[in-house]
Amino acid sequence: MKKLGLALGSGGSRGVAHIGFLQALEEAGIRADYVTGCSMGSIVGACYCAGATPAAMKEAVICLKLGDLAALNVMPLRSNGLMKMTKARKRIVDFIGEKDFSELKIPFKCVATDLIQGKVVVLDEGSVVDAALASSSIPGAFTPASIGEHTMLVDGGILERVPAHLLRPMGAEVVVAVDVLGNLMVEKEVKGNLVDTLLRCIDIMDTRNTQRKHAARKHSVDLWLEPELGGMDQYRVKDLDFAYDKGYELGVAHRDEIMALLQD
Repeated sequence: MKKLGLALGSGGSRGVAHIGFLQALEEAGIRADYVTGCSMGSIVGACYCAGATPAAMKEAVICLKLGDLAALNVMPLRSNGLMKMTKARKRIVDFIGEKDFSELKIPFKCVATDLIQGKVVVLDEGSVVDAALASSSIPGAFTPASIGEHTMLVDGGILERVPAHLLRPMGAEVVVAVDVLGNLMVEKEVKGNLVDTLLRCIDIMDTRNTQRKHAARKHSVDLWLEPELGGMDQYRVKDLDFAYDKGYELGVAHRDEIMALLQD
């Protein structure tokens, strides 16, 4: 059996689809040998590689609200973010513990964007929880993270939404990428406020960047998958059961194909 690498892309609340996808694979006896993640894909990937089952992850997240994950900063301008991730950190630590990358059951890497250097940073040592949260820190919404020499880390999706290219150097022989955001260029109503305008700009740039990278790296990905999530808003913590179900459907639809690739 060949070694399977899974790349779990960014996607906010749409990222719950990753949990359903993993559940479908697990039911077919398919488990990843290597995992990479970005943003919400980093959080799901970190928990999965730490040994959490998809069923346990679903139970932990399906009823979450924004207030369960983030708290407002008293001085947002000085903090460089409207919210802080202390609540999210506590929930993840309560779920998987204070894990170091060296303690994970499955090799894992995630990506963040270094605002000072203007480049992607691969995180694969030290605190797994801190790395996953740094990868998920939406600029403006959350305070940038500081890890080692990198003092201004934000969401990896700004430059690398689906870090599938990291998997073959890790040892993967079959690479499956799951992009829960898909094409964000579809027409969408933009409300007349600063936050919605900023987020729409990020979505458009993100999609164009991902499309270019996907086209350039097609040879390194065996299967690129996108769940049918319609117009689900990644920035609102709702419809999580819908995202899970669509991820599960995606996994069921493609698990025979994945198994065939592993046995080829």
